Formats: sequence, structure tokens, C-alpha cells
Amino acid sequence: MGSYVPSTPAQRQQMLTAIGLRSEKELYADVPEQMLLTGPLDIPHGMSELEVRSKLEAMAAKNTRYAVILRGAGAYDHYIPSIVRYIPAKEEFLTAYTPYQAEMSQGILQSIFEYQTMICELTGMDVSNASVYDGATAAAEAAAMAVDRKRSVTLVSAAAHPDTINTIRTYCYGANREMKLVPVKDGKTDIDALKELLSSDVASFYVQQPNFFGQIEDAKALGELVHSAKALYIMGVDPISVGLLASPAECGADIAVGEGQPLGLSLGYGGPYLGFMATTTKLMRKLPGRIVGQTNDDRGNRAFVLSLQAREQHIRREKASSNICSNEALCALTAGLYLSAMGPSGLKEAACQSMAKAHYLAKGLCALPGVELVYSGPYYQEFVTTLPKQEQVLRALEVKGILGGLPIEQGVLWCATEKVTRAQLDLAIATVKEVLA
Repeated sequence: MGSYVPSTPAQRQQMLTAIGLRSEKELYADVPEQMLLTGPLDIPHGMSELEVRSKLEAMAAKNTRYAVILRGAGAYDHYIPSIVRYIPAKEEFLTAYTPYQAEMSQGILQSIFEYQTMICELTGMDVSNASVYDGATAAAEAAAMAVDRKRSVTLVSAAAHPDTINTIRTYCYGANREMKLVPVKDGKTDIDALKELLSSDVASFYVQQPNFFGQIEDAKALGELVHSAKALYIMGVDPISVGLLASPAECGADIAVGEGQPLGLSLGYGGPYLGFMATTTKLMRKLPGRIVGQTNDDRGNRAFVLSLQAREQHIRREKASSNICSNEALCALTAGLYLSAMGPSGLKEAACQSMAKAHYLAKGLCALPGVELVYSGPYYQEFVTTLPKQEQVLRALEVKGILGGLPIEQGVLWCATEKVTRAQLDLAIATVKEVLA
């Protein structure tokens, strides 16, 4: 990194002299000698651009890329329009940092503002932020939002994604708060069990829609029950599914959260992803991260500002209830572009096709001996089935370039999105039939 240090050797020596030192080594006088680097690092010599490219391509070739993906469980293989990939790759967006200096960051601020606006339209909520790492973190931050002096217990549906449950549990453990799981009944949240758990010390209840098993929860009834106990209702939603299902606002949610990966972010071997959060005006000042606002400058022109950062640790640090201090602008820009490119009709079409193809796959699989739906309730794009010869079936699918469903305790969790074709689904069904025969 020496070539990136802006000061000259003479300037550095002048600074050392000013503090009474003769060499840079004297700066580390308190560091044990054995900890100091006395020779060059034992690393390979640098390579040319061509050599680096060849080496990285060889490494990438070890990855398995499936032509057909029938697995979801929180990360979904949706089609991404080319413009959604092209614009975020432009250098001015890739190199963008947190827009602290508003007058120099109008483009980035506007992209965040547009994203926030679209998330509000999607969820039906009043205000959205743009600074949460992923969907699980968003859920945990929402649970922290809901806590007050008299209510500190967080209820979570056991039908939510296991990673989300564990993230909320970790947040609660670190803050010395209690988290309780609401049992599952027939693949959905047990509403009678929820009723018993809704005591006066419960701050909030989190439910995922559709849930981890793909089942569509009775979200409105759950919300009414939670509100009757004067607790806050948090809904985690698949953003594509909202093109077809009732929005969080329509279900009475106080806070809507979710994983933004389906909104134009590729699977990318696990990231980077984007957690979205939206809430009501009443809870706006408890929202973590940043909120970009629209105003007018001194000339009357439209301008954008960082209008609210109420819960970040560098604002009122001693009272902070969140340590979120990241800039998800690039992922938020991508999600905003996806929503703009798809529009309401495109989003609805993607949701309808995903649901239709999932039901087509389920019907074909359940026509085979030993395969049947584990849960009988309505489902969106994911479903759980029993599956004899599970390992052999999934291995046979892999041989044909198909990533099969995810093995879970209850069976196999399958998924289909609008991207998979009928011919590919027929091939998958035929392959399973061949192994079971």
C-alpha cells in the first residue's frame, strides 16, 4: 500500500521529528519484537492481468452452475432485465459511498429516495429506509424497534425462515430480551397458541408471508389478534408475492420487512443482498438507518437530503437502539431499477407465473408413487413434499443440470419461479419418476 500513501518520505520524516522520533519503527516500540515484520511476506509474486484472469476463471470453473433451479428457501432465481444489470455497473454508482455531503451526492440521494418511495408503494406503508443488510437483519431490527420500557418480549412464528429466527434470537440475547416461538400447526402459525402467548409484556409478533414452507398465512387475522393485545405486528414479506397477495398495510402490519434479493439481485453465491424496511408515520422516528427526503434548495429547485437518522449510533450514541450504519445504495438502486423496469403489471405477472408453475410442479410430482404434499393449505411458489429415495432423486436431478428442492426435516422444500419453463419442469418430473420407478 506504500504507493497509495499521499505524503512523501521527507514529509513523513518531518512529522516523526515533530513528535520526537527518528524512525517509523519507534512508533511501534511497545509492540513485541517477534510480532514485527522483518522480511517480505511469504506470498506469490504479482501476476499480469491476463494471468489473474486465467487463474480466476479456473477457480470459477469449479463452481456448479445449474441450468434449472427448483430451490428457494429465502433466495430466488427470478429473471433480471438487462437494464437492471447494466446501470448499477456504471462506475459512478459502483464507487458511491454514504452520501453524507448532500450537495455533492444528489444523484445517489435521488436513487435512494425513489427506492424508498417504491418500497412504500409496494408495502402500502408510510415511510421506508435504505440501510439494512438483509432480510433477517431487517426482521431483527424491526423487533428492536417495537420494544419499550413496559414491553420487551418478542414473539416469532416458528414457520418463519430458520435464519431469520436465529438472527432475531441473537439480537434479543445481546439486548437481554426474551424471544418466544409461536408453534406451527399444519404448516402455518398456530393462532390459538399465539392467543395464549400474547401477554401484557409482549412488544411484537413477527410472521413471514408466505412462510418458510411456502404456505400462505391468514395474515389479517393474525394482525387483528396481535393488535387486540396492544402489541406491534411485524410482517416479513416476499416482495414479488406482494404483486399477487395482500400488502402488509392491507393486513394491518405496523412494520413491513423482507429480503430484497428477488428485486433484481442475482443469487451471487450468497450476496450482497438487501433488507428492506417500511413502517407507519407513528413509528418513523424509531426506524434504523437513513431516510432520504425531498425538499427545495435556495433557488426553488428540487433537492434531496438525509432527513432522518434518529437511531444510528453516531446520533445520540448513548441512547442508540441500533448499530446499523451501512450504505446499501447500490443494492437499493438495483431494486429500484427492477421495480421500475417491471412496473405493477410486470411484478404481478412474475408472481402469477411463479405461483402457477409451482402448482404445476407440485401436481406432477404428487402424481408419482410416494410423493405427496405435506401441508394441504394454499401456497405461493414453494411447497413441501414427501420424497422416497431423496438422495438418489436429488443426485439424478443434478446430473441433468437441475438443482432440486431443499431437504428439510418435514420432507423436501421445492420452489418454482417465472424463469423456469414448462419443458424444464416436465424434465424434472420425468427424472424423479425414473428414479422412483
